[in-house]
Amino acid sequence: MKKFNKKSVKKEDVVRLHEKYKFDYLEASILARRGITSGQDVMYYMESDTRFLHQPFLFSAMEDAVERINQAIEEKEKILIFGDKDVDGITSTAILYGYLKDRGADVQFRLPVGEDAYGLSMEAVDDFEAYCNGFSALIITVDCGISNNAEIDHANELGIDVIVTDHHNPPEILPAAAVIVDPKTKDSGYPFTDISGAAVAFKLVSALRFSRTELYGQDFCLMHVKPGKDSYTVDCLKIRNLVKKARHTFSAVPGSTSVYNTKLPDFLSGQQIFVWNEKETKARLRELFGTGVEFQMLDMQPEIAKQLPFVLGKSLEELRTISKIARYSDSPLTELDSFYNLFVTFAEKSAEKIFPKHKIDSENDLQLVAVAALADIMPLKNENRIFVKTGLAAMNAGKIRKGLAELIARSDLAGKKITSTDLSWKIIPSLNAAGRMGQSTVSLELLISESPQERNQKAAQIQEMNEQRKMFVADGESYTARQAEESLARFQNKLCIVQDARINRGITGILASKLMQKYNVPAIAITFSEDKTVAVGSMRSCRNLIATDFLDNFGTDFFLNHGGHNAAAGFSFNAGKLDDFIQKIQSMLPEITLDEENDSLDIDAELPADYITPELLTLIDKFEPFGEENPELRFISKNLAVSDAVILGKTERQHLKIMFDCGKYKFPALFWGEAARLNNDFSVKDRLDVIFNVTRNYYNGTITPQMILLDAQKSSVSE
Repeated sequence: MKKFNKKSVKKEDVVRLHEKYKFDYLEASILARRGITSGQDVMYYMESDTRFLHQPFLFSAMEDAVERINQAIEEKEKILIFGDKDVDGITSTAILYGYLKDRGADVQFRLPVGEDAYGLSMEAVDDFEAYCNGFSALIITVDCGISNNAEIDHANELGIDVIVTDHHNPPEILPAAAVIVDPKTKDSGYPFTDISGAAVAFKLVSALRFSRTELYGQDFCLMHVKPGKDSYTVDCLKIRNLVKKARHTFSAVPGSTSVYNTKLPDFLSGQQIFVWNEKETKARLRELFGTGVEFQMLDMQPEIAKQLPFVLGKSLEELRTISKIARYSDSPLTELDSFYNLFVTFAEKSAEKIFPKHKIDSENDLQLVAVAALADIMPLKNENRIFVKTGLAAMNAGKIRKGLAELIARSDLAGKKITSTDLSWKIIPSLNAAGRMGQSTVSLELLISESPQERNQKAAQIQEMNEQRKMFVADGESYTARQAEESLARFQNKLCIVQDARINRGITGILASKLMQKYNVPAIAITFSEDKTVAVGSMRSCRNLIATDFLDNFGTDFFLNHGGHNAAAGFSFNAGKLDDFIQKIQSMLPEITLDEENDSLDIDAELPADYITPELLTLIDKFEPFGEENPELRFISKNLAVSDAVILGKTERQHLKIMFDCGKYKFPALFWGEAARLNNDFSVKDRLDVIFNVTRNYYNGTITPQMILLDAQKSSVSE
């Protein structure tokens, strides 16, 4: 049987998760085993309310981006959105284009097509400048741009401003763009770096929506004065665009301190002061500082109560004790923290009331952000979990966004509970196929078209391209199979590198990914431009070799274009440099260190037979969505009785369907490709130890749970 690892957990962590968050002990032990023990991690794991998303203006450059875009809209400047040809780039473009189009902006889009390289190109800049014909213009990059220094310099020379929104690893020298919004830049200000390009575009659009409210660009100060035994504590928080900017807290004894001997006047200067109970707050300030100074303030309790009626008549202390956010805090929240959280919720609900369409559009956009997070293999932690959960919830509630709806209808998902796995295996490859076939605009047009007829036509076209893409992948594997094996020895089992002019340019990333998965080493697949003058490649990395750092070793002059993430990168260089490329890699081999291979399976829990019931689906749902850094729940059970077994399929490698007798329930299991083990390794009436996932099976309108076996062996324990 495969090696497996069931990590030990601290009993106190399990007990705390059970007592504080009311998880049962099985759920609590799984969370602890996965390292989900801090309050914030638990919050993002279990909550789905968009209120828990990070504020867009946490990006230090967000207000600058909003100001420049609003200026462009108001002054009727021409705007070009330049995206990428993969799912993340297409969805990013759709999100921003849809918003700007609704605002009446003079906006167009451009994506790489045909043999166009990744990222903003000189040709795109020149074409846009010619189109603008001397008028003021703006380029906004989405899911690209952070490495396009030369192209952005060229745009600047032509008098075109560039706003970069990206999520890729930045180069050492950033481009001279007017504004850069990228969570991975050093001073981005954003608390979570691993969001997709579509998520960055969504944050930008969210900020633009907020900029149409009265609260945008205003400086406020929330104040709370709390009496103690012998002194008062004055707590003040500056906020701008719903983001905390500064805090000042001090204690003073009534009558012993002049307000002018504190930092309070300077801190409050120029600020609108919001309090929870004006009468009470003024009385406490008079007792503290006397009657010689008057504070001008606005009582927010009645205003907030218009949106949140339950707060009326309650103190901040009462509200703090019932706050959901406070529940997840690992340190006690103050009354002012509670005030801030209520203010943010009030502001968001007020905006929804004034602009109801914004809420609908945001829900539609979040479906694209969910797809992009899965497509770009973003870790399903922190706010990525809320992105994906929110998107899936809308789809499963029958509110599927136009464009996605047409693809889903063609993907045998109608009437089924759509999961992250369904999106990853059925929808994302189809959306990606257009870009891989050099026709990325087809997928974008599917997502932004208002015509049902056009969307259906685009969906059909995309399906055809996906079938073609599958053939190209099979061909690429065939062309490079022997070369891949030989390259392992050539590169000391540290890298797998293949190159062949017959490889379709659109599938180098898929091919590199398949080679990486097969050999468990970083892999590179290279092909060539149609005229054979440019080598174009993709790298997929693993075992802690950072792909962008690896490519940076070649220096700034080697590549025509390169960039990416830690685990995935793309590049191009003059074809005549191919030998230099290989030689450089060979010279780097002594310095390349890969983490040790780990072929053991991590187990979330060992389940006795009487725990294997249909209720496992409820447990599975709590831990969805599954994906990067949150794999499907994996269980081990021992000594399960095989009551029946049948062979399925007519292909060369047939499958096995087993029925286990788990006491109260008979539980079906599928063992893919392992039919040959029946009556060889085990038989009906034997008992097995098994490692498995649990999924839903849909058949004739009936939903039943089933195991997917990852391994099985005859049990050494008799009944």
